[in-house]
Amino acid sequence: MLELFSNVFELQWQQVVMWIIGALLIYLAIAKEMEPSLLLPIGFGTILVNLPWSGAVTQVIDGVTEVGVLNVLFDAGISNELFPLLLFVGIGAMIDFTPLLSNPKLMIFGAAAQFGIFFTLCVARLLGFEIADAASIAIIGAADGPTSIFVANFFNSQYIGAIVVVAYSYMALVPIIQPPVIRLITTKEERRIRMRYADHSVSKMTKILFPICITAIAGLVAPRSVALIGFLMFGNLIRECGVLDSLSDTAQKALANLITLFLGITVAAQMQAESFLNLQTLMILLLGLFAFVFDTVGGVMVAKLLNLFSKEKINPMIGAAGISAFPMSSRVVHKMGLEEDPQNFLLMHAAGVNVSGQIASVIAGGLILTLFG
Repeated sequence: MLELFSNVFELQWQQVVMWIIGALLIYLAIAKEMEPSLLLPIGFGTILVNLPWSGAVTQVIDGVTEVGVLNVLFDAGISNELFPLLLFVGIGAMIDFTPLLSNPKLMIFGAAAQFGIFFTLCVARLLGFEIADAASIAIIGAADGPTSIFVANFFNSQYIGAIVVVAYSYMALVPIIQPPVIRLITTKEERRIRMRYADHSVSKMTKILFPICITAIAGLVAPRSVALIGFLMFGNLIRECGVLDSLSDTAQKALANLITLFLGITVAAQMQAESFLNLQTLMILLLGLFAFVFDTVGGVMVAKLLNLFSKEKINPMIGAAGISAFPMSSRVVHKMGLEEDPQNFLLMHAAGVNVSGQIASVIAGGLILTLFG
């Protein structure tokens, strides 16, 4: 009978801490509905891999290596970037680029909101992280989970588990992180600026050509981004072509949900206590917040700068939607606009900036890979 419970005596306090972290992620997923499709499997997987001698992860017992199923999934889906790329097909199929195509200048804000990535890279390097790890940590500021996984895995970062959890956690916390930052750097008058909608129709041909052209341009500017941007744009092309509605529906729902499920629980293979509980993880947590804050600041400040030279004023809050947390960030901006002025509808403008941020974050990831890969 004692043999049945022998593992209890091998339980370490670090593993118990990881159980608490896993339980917290599950709580946030269920009670607060924060990215439940990801935080719940990550949380459960965290508990799974931190049981003594867990059979879910690879263990060496009496000199014999027993391969765990999560390590098999990690090698098959994450170490070769398969899961993030397949997920991008589903994300691309969900995105409607019409608000951006009707007002292309919104792309400026999507690019400006990537400022936090490169600023955080410099800070992480100054804090002593190796360049590959600093680049992997900085990409948390892309506010794009698949891109974070892709870049961290490309650099073979030892902190991939922490990076992914921090990236998705902060994405879920966008409604909490962004509003106080926006209020701090804007005035009430700026937040009340109304923007008229551009009455520009977008042809079907334009919507079809857009993903093709973006892929080609991104490939010329940042060749390493071709896989990421290509799969994202391929998903969008399926959506817009008009002859593959059933495949578009499958990509948006069945494919995206299934890959997200496996992605979440597989990432947990990297969340074992011995590699997760350390000072570096705490620093990654702070650097991730730093990246999100300065992404927001970058987008807003560029909008304020343009207002100095523009007759038709821009509500600077829409610049904050340039992070890739789609569609949460655009909803946050729209809600803040309504709080300041019940007749101030910013959703279409914010959505245009938000989808441009999706493209810009992928290109930023490709530039990071090109510059430091």
